[in-house]
Amino acid sequence: MTAPVLHGILDGVGNTPLVELTGLLPRLGSRVFAKLESYNPGGSVKDRSALSMLLGRIRSGELVPGRSTVVESSSGNLAIGMAQICRYFGIDFICVVDPKTTEQNLAILRAYRVTVDMVTEVDPETRAYLPMRLKRVRELVASIPGAYWPNQYANPRNPLAHERTMREIADALDGRVDYLFCSTGTGGTLTGCARHIRDHGLPTTLVGVDALGSVLFGGVSAPRLLPGHGAAVRPALFDPTLADEVVHVSDLDCVVGCRALTDREAILAGGSSGAVIAALGKFAARIPAGRNVVLIFPDRGDRYLDSIYSDDWVRAHFGEVSHLWQEPELSLAVSTC
Repeated sequence: MTAPVLHGILDGVGNTPLVELTGLLPRLGSRVFAKLESYNPGGSVKDRSALSMLLGRIRSGELVPGRSTVVESSSGNLAIGMAQICRYFGIDFICVVDPKTTEQNLAILRAYRVTVDMVTEVDPETRAYLPMRLKRVRELVASIPGAYWPNQYANPRNPLAHERTMREIADALDGRVDYLFCSTGTGGTLTGCARHIRDHGLPTTLVGVDALGSVLFGGVSAPRLLPGHGAAVRPALFDPTLADEVVHVSDLDCVVGCRALTDREAILAGGSSGAVIAALGKFAARIPAGRNVVLIFPDRGDRYLDSIYSDDWVRAHFGEVSHLWQEPELSLAVSTC
């Protein structure tokens, strides 16, 4: 069937592929599928959230080119999604970032003519950048006429976008989604998927995947190398009870998951995709045979070429660990806590 003609790049958001994976855990006894959110035009699942939070206000005239300014805090993917939308409609965008934002993401934002505002100090209490980023956003919104803060951390239109994500998955598998693995950050994807599962009575066990050092499910805040999942502060819209199960993964787990995915499936995915792969490896013994297991892959790996996919970077942080993804029988549970 011929693909339809899109009426602008933003019509490409959603309807991402669901791909069966056969090489990661061949002895699992269940089918494993990946929802490839990298196929969104901005390259990540955050395109859905960005469009949901901005499009209605643009169409209603609340956001006006030349008069309005969008201000948001983001470590990368949401910023790029919003940058594309704002450039498409000619609306100014100020993105508050921190030193963990990759140089590649910063370059992408500047290519979209985004004003990048860098926070360089951590919050004294949490030792994290996020509280300082949010403080800076509030300062900018208060000082700029016509400024609008979408606030991905509390905006109900963030999770609303991901009810569609889950609908696409369920429709592709005729409603038989036995397990869904979802990395967590703002809680948008987790919340939206959970609502669709509940509202449609799906027999789905929702597995939340969090980072070691994240507080989302009651953990203790600690330094983390990789952005994209986990948080030092629990967002307002995050509800930890929506996950039926929770798996915590380390930075090294994410690296191993990503490298294994590339080696066995030829998919170059980002750190939070590696996280859900690692979580599946840890959880696999609890999955009965004959089930359908879906992993949401939030973004692509080309934004991690200087970290996860750099042998020098991996050795500098973890030592020589390449054997962990080169074993004939892959074992992903490499962290011990």
